[in-house]
This record gives sequence, C-alpha cells and structure tokens, in this order.
Amino acid sequence: MIKSFAIIGLSLTSLFSASFAHADWQLDNEHSKVSFVSIKSNSIAEAHHFKALTGELLEQGQFKLEIDLNSVETLIPIRNERMSQLLFKVAKFPAATLSADLSSAVKILKPGLHLLEGKKAELNFHGQTKTLNIDVLVTVLENGDMTVSSFTPVIINAADFSVTEGITQLQKLAGLPSIATAVPVTFTLTLTLKKQ
Repeated sequence: MIKSFAIIGLSLTSLFSASFAHADWQLDNEHSKVSFVSIKSNSIAEAHHFKALTGELLEQGQFKLEIDLNSVETLIPIRNERMSQLLFKVAKFPAATLSADLSSAVKILKPGLHLLEGKKAELNFHGQTKTLNIDVLVTVLENGDMTVSSFTPVIINAADFSVTEGITQLQKLAGLPSIATAVPVTFTLTLTLKKQ
C-alpha cells in the first residue's frame, strides 16, 4: 500500500488559501467517471463505463459513491442489456455502493494541495460487501472543489461478489471461448462544494 504523503502545489496563497471548514461536497456526475475493462477470448480488451453516478463527501470525511448499474455503457445496446440483466441483475441489485473514510483529505483542505494515500473502502455489490485496498489521489481545486481518482486500477474478482455465473451466461450468449473474471476498475470523481 502506498504510504500517505502530501505534495504542495504551486499556489497556496492569496484568497484561495483559506480552508473550507464546515462544508460538504456533492458528486458532479457530468465530470466524473467509473470505468472498467473486460477481456474476452484471452486477449481482446474493451473499456466500458457507467453513465449515472451519485455521491457525497461530508465535512467529517465520510465518503459514499453510488453507481447505477443499469447505466452501464459498452457502446453495444444488446450487450448493455445483457450485462444489466444477467451479470448485475439490476432488478434485484440496482446499484453498487462504495464508502470510505477520507477525513485525512478533509484535513488538508487548501487549494493546490494533493494527497496520495492508500485507503480501505467498503464495496457493496451484488448483495456482497467486501473491503478493498485502494490507492487514491485527492486534489483540492482553487474554488474548493475536489477530485478523487484511483492512482492504480482496482481489481474486482467475480468470485468475491458471486457474479461468476453471470459471466458464464454472457460468454455462452456471445459464443466466446472465455471472458476474464478479474476486472480492473478505475475512477475519476469531481466533488463540488454544496451551497450553504
């Protein structure tokens, strides 16, 4: 796990140097993305993403991200439908949620400051909850907004969340010799200050 360290940016002065205490942040869906890569036939990789994300970061540091699994975008409509119904089973499990403690990031709330830190996060997906180790890069922007990004891909194993059967169904329907059951996931999230 990457050890915590802060990198001081170019400007921490002037009007923007004040901390943003007593503030909450809300996820900006338009400027955020959660992506994953599927690998089929042993060597063909394709990138996909989710179009609908919600989330917030409270001033105490509690962070929560919710992913609408029915918003998966693979650029092939029938594949979107099959993935939603057979893999994610959105009728029963419509969303995946990720929660983490980002209090250490909240404490350094000054524009131009970055924090790279290894975090433990709880992922609730397909009725299963697992603890993940995630390396995140948090950046505070001059207007008080934040970006939270994965510094390295997060590997999600199908067996950990009981979705192996769904992958097998997709493989059969598509007539593929294989679909990888370990999936790298990356994210870049923009959090905007809530109006007081």
